Amino acid sequence: MAKRQTTRVPGFYGLRIYLSSTVLYYWLVMPFLLILTIKYAPALRQNANFRNRTHIETPVIDSLIPVKDSIDNIIKKLMADSTAANTVNPIFPDDSLLADSVREKMSVLINESGVNFVSDTPGQSIPDDGTQIGKAFNFLFNLFLISFFGGFLFNLPFKRYFSKKRKNKQIPPKLHKFCKKFLLKSPLINAGILGFSFVVAHINMLIILLNDTIFQSGLEKSLFRHLFFISLIASVLSLLFVYFWEKHRVHIRYIEFFYTEEELRKRIFKLKIGRIRNRMFLSSAMTTLLPLTIVILYLFLSVTYVSDLDYKNFTENQRSILYGDYTMFSDIFSNGDTSAELNIPSWLFYINAINSFFMFIGIYSSIFIAFIYILFLVKWTTQDIVHPVKELLENMRKTGSGELDNYGVVRTNDEIGELTEGYNDMTRKIGDYIGNISKMTEAYSYFVPKQFLDFLGKESYVDIRLGDQVEKEMTVLFSDIRSFTEISETMTPKENFDFINYYLGYMEPVIRNNNGFIDKYIGDSIMALFSDNAEDAINSSIEMRIKLSQFNQVMDQFSKPTINSGIGIHSGRLMLGVVGGEGRMEGTVISDAVNLAARLEGLTKLYGSSIIISQDTLIKLNNPAQYNYRFLDIVKVKGKQDAVYIFEIIDGDPDDIRQLKMKTKTDFANGVNSYKLGNFQDALKTFKHVYKLNQHDVTAHLYITRCEKFIKDGVPKDWDGIETIQWN
Repeated sequence: MAKRQTTRVPGFYGLRIYLSSTVLYYWLVMPFLLILTIKYAPALRQNANFRNRTHIETPVIDSLIPVKDSIDNIIKKLMADSTAANTVNPIFPDDSLLADSVREKMSVLINESGVNFVSDTPGQSIPDDGTQIGKAFNFLFNLFLISFFGGFLFNLPFKRYFSKKRKNKQIPPKLHKFCKKFLLKSPLINAGILGFSFVVAHINMLIILLNDTIFQSGLEKSLFRHLFFISLIASVLSLLFVYFWEKHRVHIRYIEFFYTEEELRKRIFKLKIGRIRNRMFLSSAMTTLLPLTIVILYLFLSVTYVSDLDYKNFTENQRSILYGDYTMFSDIFSNGDTSAELNIPSWLFYINAINSFFMFIGIYSSIFIAFIYILFLVKWTTQDIVHPVKELLENMRKTGSGELDNYGVVRTNDEIGELTEGYNDMTRKIGDYIGNISKMTEAYSYFVPKQFLDFLGKESYVDIRLGDQVEKEMTVLFSDIRSFTEISETMTPKENFDFINYYLGYMEPVIRNNNGFIDKYIGDSIMALFSDNAEDAINSSIEMRIKLSQFNQVMDQFSKPTINSGIGIHSGRLMLGVVGGEGRMEGTVISDAVNLAARLEGLTKLYGSSIIISQDTLIKLNNPAQYNYRFLDIVKVKGKQDAVYIFEIIDGDPDDIRQLKMKTKTDFANGVNSYKLGNFQDALKTFKHVYKLNQHDVTAHLYITRCEKFIKDGVPKDWDGIETIQWN
């Protein structure tokens, strides 16, 4: 899983979002419905009074309405009584409204067969105008319960997943697979589950609207139509609320707990690439246009058309109230009629005190709705933009400081997601490039040691130039396999190659671990340099002899030939630098000290020693007594004019040989001293005694041979006790 799962595990929101959106829906619809009820309260009251008047005995009703023409006579009689009782014609005549109501109800009786306006049972009242609205609300409430249950079932696996995650419990593979499959779809699915209730409820409301026989009055149908439209808008806002809230949670809180680090480096959304611009447009629409739509609905609701009064002739005073300061232009609206009582266009409307109250309620309600959506949607939108950008900036800072294993979670499908994906790709390529550079640098260090760079004072291999050089005091170690030519003749070229690599694999770590570095391999030979102190070179040579013993044990197990080696060590000043041409350069060491170390290694064959060092190396030791050594000889090697005192490091021999050499060390030293003084008889006697005790002491046998020769042939006149070695 992605490494950011170490952060606090969040809770999964499901039922909370459903409840919040449902409360929002009712909060949008109920005030609107309440205002409608208050607005049409007078008409509803008159309808109720009229229905109560019609609840008389059936024979009386039958005698009042034998034919349709009787209706007009009754209405005229009611209007005449009303006029006689009121000397001043009111602006909103209740009797005219009552007459209109009576006419409407009675017309329904005559024109629409099957509608039983009058109850058969005395005293029984007709259902209220709000019956269908109540049924619609009850039906929607039941649908909400179904959606809540469906949402609970769908979100239950996610809640279980995060609950187990918080408790650090093992998550079943099937549960993880289900949650990962539906996580990105959960905003749409949750909106769809709740949207099912709204869709079915509004289809039911639309069917009711299209069936005129269901409504008992035009007023009830008008109320129901208003409810349908406001409910439709409220449901859209509620569903968008669910979708964007859940989407915000999924992208910012949840995805990193289901997808691997490699998956989160790229866009995991299988949708069309989005745009921040579209998100801003949608956010603006939800926070401004939809609330403004509600404002417009309230504005339409807060007006009263003159035609609703069913009052045609207005006096001058009534007109001045309706037109205000524009009464002088009223003839334009009245088609030039200048009589005392003029008709007012039916499309003209006015706003009374109650309407103004409704309008302000609607405006404040819409402002509050806009505030809620601004509070939530702006928060979600900004977090969906700011959070990934902050993550990206933090990762860029870490990348700039050298942490190349960082990546940004691609949380969105827009330009920010594209930018994050591009950053991840760039980081990966930079990491790969730097990794390749590091590998190349490491590979260069296999051919040109890093210490070589340090000695030359270079930061990188690209800084090396032909002719770069430095003079330094160092200890040089040469190692070579004895008689390897004869051994190699028994093997194929590949076997030779593998054999050398296997052998060098034992030796190279020893030199590296003792603060040295290998300058070059020369076939089966090793040339190593030690810059800190001579002890490192001697310690390395002793350990190399131990590793050689282990190597031979392995070779013996596979029936391969065992080998022996010699090591020569010398300390001195040398030139370390770059030689070659522009097309081919190489780091190397040039010095007489290097040649002498190679010559000393060659002497190990003559003296039968494992490790031979020069007096220069011995002098540089801080504590020579920590090693077991003995003086071997004074020699002049090929290419060297000065004599060199050579010493043998006994610690490099096998345990049995080392013990014998330590036992005969004093006698051996006495024999060498007698030999150098020209007392060949005494020297011969001493070396024979040493050789008798230690048959492996090749140096003692060499001195026996020399003593016998000088005793037999005599001593040359120019002999000074220094051996000149010509063949090595």
